[in-house]
Amino acid sequence: MNDNRGRNRWLALLFICLSLLIISLDNTILNVALPAISTDLGASQSELQWLVDAYILVFAALLLTMGAIGDRIGRKRILQFGILWFGAFSLMAALSNSVEMLVAARALLGLGGAIIMPATLSLVTASFREPGERAQAIAIWSAVFGLGMGIGPLLGGYLLEHFEWSALFFVNLPVVAIALVGGFFFVEESRDEAAPPPDVPGVLLSIVGLFALVYGIIEAGVHGWGASQVMITLGVAAVVLIVFFVWESRAKNAMLPLYLFRNRSFTGANVAITLMFFGMLGVFFAISQLFQSVQGYSALETGYRLFLPISLTVMITAGLSARVAQRLGTKWTVGLGFLLAGSGMFLLSQVTDANVPYGTLLGTMLLTAAGLGIAMSPATNSIMGSVPAQKAGVGSAMNDTTREVGGALGVAVLGTVMNNTYLDQVVALRTQLPGEVYDVVSGSIQGAHVVASQVGGPTSTALLDVANRAFASGMADAMFIAAIVMVGAALFTLSVLPSEIRCLEPECEDEGEMDFRSTQELAPVSGD
Repeated sequence: MNDNRGRNRWLALLFICLSLLIISLDNTILNVALPAISTDLGASQSELQWLVDAYILVFAALLLTMGAIGDRIGRKRILQFGILWFGAFSLMAALSNSVEMLVAARALLGLGGAIIMPATLSLVTASFREPGERAQAIAIWSAVFGLGMGIGPLLGGYLLEHFEWSALFFVNLPVVAIALVGGFFFVEESRDEAAPPPDVPGVLLSIVGLFALVYGIIEAGVHGWGASQVMITLGVAAVVLIVFFVWESRAKNAMLPLYLFRNRSFTGANVAITLMFFGMLGVFFAISQLFQSVQGYSALETGYRLFLPISLTVMITAGLSARVAQRLGTKWTVGLGFLLAGSGMFLLSQVTDANVPYGTLLGTMLLTAAGLGIAMSPATNSIMGSVPAQKAGVGSAMNDTTREVGGALGVAVLGTVMNNTYLDQVVALRTQLPGEVYDVVSGSIQGAHVVASQVGGPTSTALLDVANRAFASGMADAMFIAAIVMVGAALFTLSVLPSEIRCLEPECEDEGEMDFRSTQELAPVSGD
């Protein structure tokens, strides 16, 4: 391969990562604008929830389908279409003059995200076929993803201080234009030349099953796991997904070849990614509320004092993780990352004072971020290195789907733990406050602060003391659960994930440029 083509690969990676940056920013940037949107459009709390959930639900439900379509029609083609789509509906969102229009735009942006994200990772894998280069390119991809999620609140806070909330969507447009033009000239097309006919039943079953699963998890975080609508939705998800897997096991043109799950490099890494995002988004959910609702930092201050250092740490450690994995092997690197993240979460679980110093919180969060950054890239590389080149889109989509499901579970489960502890401790206020006022206080820490600001005087001080301590205790309990999950993930990784990435299927025996195998001789699945 000549030097010019080598340079073009890295230029292609630049524009692929720019496309990814749009998606990762959009995952977090909106949260800081919800109060402004509520004031401007008169949105209720449930409508604000739908602004967030509409994107997540469509995004998660369509990832597998869009990954399979990209393999079939061309990953560059679908990426370019997805970028155009995202730009068009970013404009629609920015110009929205009603909650209904904005929710519709967010749902359509979720479709754009589902088109773009699996295409970016599969194009990285197709462009960098030498295992060492592929590992480094995926490390950069992971670093950019982490950076985008971290700087979303910072960018959002800055824009809100200077512009209207619509600026959070207008800012996508120049990035879309650059990614579109650069990708057109520098990204090479790739596809599965032997793609089977479309698996229409598989597509429909996966969309319904994943939508129901993620919706049920989100609702569990709001209404509790025992709520009837939650149990019904999760039951529907279980039935539909079981039917989906039965169908895929028998279909000759299956969109998700189940033989991939026989490979521990694939299955182990997907489980690891799920647990990783369970912990990461659950922790971010808790710590951002502590900073803003309890300690009184603004959205912009939370961005540059908390999320900017976190995102830079994830970016740096993810970028270095490929070199660590070369020395330690995949499973030891991922396991080490989980142990570091678990250590940070355990230290957070010891924080029961709402007024904990900034330096203490930052130190524990940086340790957590470093561990997640170290683990993220090798786990992603294990997934992509274990699938045949022709199925890169499906492999990428599985990686992305596990992130979404794991993140939704983390927020729902850890949020429930936090809420239960909070309710147990604020119950002392029931006899001191009128019923309706107590309902507001027990509803959320934000509600408690609103009530305290209206009451004033010694009653306000006493109310805030109880509510803040209750929230801090709830966060500590949730972080302890998260730490246990991270330790369990480390043990799982060390026992299941192979040290060397393996692609053991017949499709991996194609000619050199399609070979994703480890540089070492392939070993049987049962061995290490």
